Amino acid sequence: MKMNEGVEWAMHSCVNLSWIPGRAVTAKHLAAFYDLPTAYLNKQLQALARAGILTSTSGPKGGFQLARDPERISLLDIVVAIDGAEDAFRCREILKDGPGADPKADYVQICQISQAMRGAELTYRRELAGRTIAEIADRVVGANPAAPENVRRRFDNLKS
Repeated sequence: MKMNEGVEWAMHSCVNLSWIPGRAVTAKHLAAFYDLPTAYLNKQLQALARAGILTSTSGPKGGFQLARDPERISLLDIVVAIDGAEDAFRCREILKDGPGADPKADYVQICQISQAMRGAELTYRRELAGRTIAEIADRVVGANPAAPENVRRRFDNLKS
């Protein structure tokens, strides 16, 4: 499975925004933070806004900010907002065309490969659903206590 690189960018942007609550940050400034292409990051941020993860305000003091508490934003919320809700593995029931196939069988349900892949996807989604932006931000602070202040200072120093 390959995730869109925008998922990583969106997650990092959400962590950074969690450290500057109440402040709108432009896509340009969020992109400059990691030297990312502004137009492409803006597309990801707009997807997060459509999903209710961010709010978007236009105008001179506009930008993006978290729409809800970081403890209520799961990593799965972000993946789904950027990559969509569709399962990574889609059983096409090719067994129906194999030798000895039963045309009445539901191969999605009885195929061992389909079941294994669905189980793996469920585990992956549960893991992402159980992790929040707040948890990631806390872990970053545990490894680098100055991170929130460094982020605030960096955004304060970026020019419009």
